[in-house]
Amino acid sequence: MTSPPDDRMSELHDLFFESAGELVQALNEQALVLEKSPGDAETLRGIRRTVHTLKGDAAACGFNELSELAHEFEDVLTLENPEANPFVPDVALRAADVFVALLEAYRNQKKTPDIGPLRAEIARLAHPSAAKAAEKKPSKRVVTVTPWSEYEQVTIDRAVSEGRRVYHIRVQLDAQCAMPIAARQLIQVALSSLGEVLAIYPEKEAVVSQLEIALASEKSAEVIRAKCRIPTIAQSAKVVLWKGKVSSGTPAVASPEPETEGPAAAPSREVATHVPSEESAATVASPTTDNTLRVDAEKIDTVLNLVGELILAKSMWQQTLNEFGERFPKDDLRGKFSDVMAFQARALNDLQRSVMKIRMVPVEQLFRRFPRVVRDVARQCGKDIELVVKGADTDLDKRILDALAEPLTHLVRNAIGHGIETSEERVRAGKRGQGTLRLNAYHQGNQVVIEVSDDGHGIEITKVRQRALSQGLLTAEEATILSDAQTVELILRPGFSTAAEITELSGRGVGLDVVHSVMERLKGTVQIETEAGRGTTFRLRLPLTLAIIKALLFKVEQRLYAISLNSVVEITRTTEDQVHQVENYEVLQLRNQVLPLLRLGAPPQPGTASARDKIFVLVTSSGDRKFGLIVDDLVGEEELVIKAIDDQSIATDLISGASILGDGRVVLILNLLALVERFTKAGGRAADSRLAGLLRTVPKIAPQAHHTAGGHA
Repeated sequence: MTSPPDDRMSELHDLFFESAGELVQALNEQALVLEKSPGDAETLRGIRRTVHTLKGDAAACGFNELSELAHEFEDVLTLENPEANPFVPDVALRAADVFVALLEAYRNQKKTPDIGPLRAEIARLAHPSAAKAAEKKPSKRVVTVTPWSEYEQVTIDRAVSEGRRVYHIRVQLDAQCAMPIAARQLIQVALSSLGEVLAIYPEKEAVVSQLEIALASEKSAEVIRAKCRIPTIAQSAKVVLWKGKVSSGTPAVASPEPETEGPAAAPSREVATHVPSEESAATVASPTTDNTLRVDAEKIDTVLNLVGELILAKSMWQQTLNEFGERFPKDDLRGKFSDVMAFQARALNDLQRSVMKIRMVPVEQLFRRFPRVVRDVARQCGKDIELVVKGADTDLDKRILDALAEPLTHLVRNAIGHGIETSEERVRAGKRGQGTLRLNAYHQGNQVVIEVSDDGHGIEITKVRQRALSQGLLTAEEATILSDAQTVELILRPGFSTAAEITELSGRGVGLDVVHSVMERLKGTVQIETEAGRGTTFRLRLPLTLAIIKALLFKVEQRLYAISLNSVVEITRTTEDQVHQVENYEVLQLRNQVLPLLRLGAPPQPGTASARDKIFVLVTSSGDRKFGLIVDDLVGEEELVIKAIDDQSIATDLISGASILGDGRVVLILNLLALVERFTKAGGRAADSRLAGLLRTVPKIAPQAHHTAGGHA
């Protein structure tokens, strides 16, 4: 059973949009390389191949406006025009932007943007001398009439007088065409499927580089032009509507521009034949194949969710095996069961790692867009900035990578607009005139660290504190007790800005708060290091994945909770009489440090009876700060599959998800960042009672909830 045509076209469009995005990104990168080495032949060939592939793929999907624009730009790249070489990179970057706008319009079925200015620029690039002459003095259009035979002229005149649409087609054959004689026949056959070929020049058996054709057809000029494109045969085709009679001596061609109509500008179902690119044709001919498969992310999520269910099943089997061992400690089957469980656990761990690797993609997919961003923003600011990228091969979960695009863009733009000085300012400060912006990524334990660093003037702590006071983000009392590190973190607050004036880049107080909110959503942290006159580094710490975590389980007031094991620095045990109160905070003297404590349960009743009670303290890290969580009892370590919980079940940001243990118990996973933020904002013991109350309001989830809490991990 075959798929309906609409389904096949939808699949073709989805594949086209994905591949076209990669082609446009490649065009951006190639144009930036060409900008540094104008006229480089190899880079020009690479741009030509990219544009050619995009042109053919767009034509196959019926996106004629994009195909036509790519075709015109490809013609420019094919020309040997040294005068135009310095202008090609800038036009290529503008073309990439227009291609993106067209793709978005096609994808969302919206009105396409105006491409007239870019087409005019491409035309000037193709014929710079003609453009200069036209600017000096407008000249009359000179049209050469093809020397048709008398019979052909009568045939064309009759068709025009009958009101039929007659096109004059000029096909430029590929210079590398290995069969120029057969090319004439191939093109004639292709055009015959669209209408009646009234005339063709030259005659049969002639070896030429160009064909002239008169075609009567009701198809649009874009459809005809697409039909003429035959890889390795036809290099380009110009199609114009015929007006007037050939035999009367009037110009045969009324306008050198292609005919454009409303229906023709929309994607046409008539372009059903896929026009392969040179690269795709070479791939078919080659015995070697590409081992890369494009798989929808939802399919991988489904597999990952099933792996999570298997991990839950393994925990259930382990729980059952433990109960069997307690009931029948001397049974011979106990050892066999243990061996089977060990083998299954090894295979399941390998399966989990393999599926996780499928979700992992290199950070390069995100980093590769920033050379263009740095170039454009630096030009806008009038600054000279070099971008240095390291660790582009570091792997990260695809969902996290996609979510990082916006915050990283904010950090890069902020570093250029605020951090790095102009060349004149840098020289006066004894620095190199060109500023440096660094992007770095690396693994650290079970986390990925992404750094955005600049060698600018750094962040002025005093200025941040003064601006926070003036904007009402701080009180005078709070400003005196904040450390420098805590003061710098104020720039992540919504509405905060140190810009003296509002510009396109800064001054509105929107940007870095987006970084903070996205990192909270991704269960990550932001750390800021700055040094006056030396620069600033934003360090983003993120989990490798949001689906499966190693967790530490504990109890508070007989309720089961968990936090990520990566956040736990150490575990200590003490007594209530070792807990002291400083101002509004409970603290513990841990070796040579004073550790602020966060009590998740209810505080003890005053009196001597509870003074010697044993308590557990989980020492956790949030950025560069440490906090101790006071808990009642430890349960142990467990590998948890995170299940999302809707807001109707639990309406608090203190809980980031839930999981199910092997015995069916549901464990709530605490959002450590939200706990710490709530603790620091409310202050000390007041925060303790508030947090304890909030956690007690969280409903207990029944063990059978794992049948309905499955969802997507």
